[in-house]
Amino acid sequence: MVRGRSAYVAALVVRRRIRASPEQLFDAWTDPVQLVKWWGPQGVECAEASVDLRPGGQYGIANRFPDGSILWIRGEFELIERPHRLVFSWRVGANANLERVTVQFTVIADGTEVIVTHERVADEQTRARHAHGWAGCLDGLARHAASF
Repeated sequence: MVRGRSAYVAALVVRRRIRASPEQLFDAWTDPVQLVKWWGPQGVECAEASVDLRPGGQYGIANRFPDGSILWIRGEFELIERPHRLVFSWRVGANANLERVTVQFTVIADGTEVIVTHERVADEQTRARHAHGWAGCLDGLARHAASF
């Protein structure tokens, strides 16, 4: 089913200030070797990641939960502006709605502000799960950046 724009809840925006350059954080986000080190909210491990970093290229992220189950997030890159912005589609599992994520890396005095905007979310419950997930992912990215 294709949803009209009015069928979505308000876009989710999550921000985090991280002491690293936009280049370092962009690379951490798009390099599968680095991605598996920091991705996921607390209690969720990135079991595997693949990234074909080009417009139209696919990515996949395997989230392993404490019970051992794995849930894949998959999508396609729509826009790549290294090191400032990524736009990609987002689908959790096989039958979920196709959503869109924009990640911006903006220079600030003490590093970079990472801004994640998650759009085309169908309902408030899903939006709340995404808010929790993105907050945890950005915590992990900040911890990973401390090793740069």
